[in-house]
Amino acid sequence: MNRTIVLLAFIAISLISCNETPNPKPDAYFRLTFPEHEYQRYSSDECPYTFDYPVYAKINNDEDYGHKPCWLNIDLSQYKAHIHITLKEINNNLDSLLDDSHTLVYKHTVKADAIEAKDYFDDSLKVYATIFFIEGNAASPMQFHITDSVNYMFRGSLYFKVAPNSDSLAPAVDFLKVDVMHLIESFEWK
Repeated sequence: MNRTIVLLAFIAISLISCNETPNPKPDAYFRLTFPEHEYQRYSSDECPYTFDYPVYAKINNDEDYGHKPCWLNIDLSQYKAHIHITLKEINNNLDSLLDDSHTLVYKHTVKADAIEAKDYFDDSLKVYATIFFIEGNAASPMQFHITDSVNYMFRGSLYFKVAPNSDSLAPAVDFLKVDVMHLIESFEWK
């Protein structure tokens, strides 16, 4: 008799306690805090351009390609990111350089959800730019090129030193987009 009462009590408790389906909590990401956007001017006797970059960044010569003049990395180490900068001279090959830039952007279509291109022009400074916003889990969420259409093409790509995850990187990408846009808007050829 005691066994029957215990068994019935166990069944009753089991039926009453299992009304809700358990839902696991989603993974959370660390909250990032960002400083105010402040800028300083980059200028070098060696390079034919100047621009503003964040005060919380460091500019280093790009040593990965054997120190080509004016190839830089804007190091944003606190966000595990950098903006890789290259400079190419135009020798009647602007179309080819623009095609190369587009090819590098559209290599990300395998992982990208969307790619949006926006143009920026400043005729008085001879600054002609296209910015590519790459959405999704692509390796580079933002790329751009700037040209004077005669002598040089300046190209930049934002990369993070972590596995691409658009959800967790979204706050940092949104913050750094402001800095990249300021770099483009402050850009001048010498």
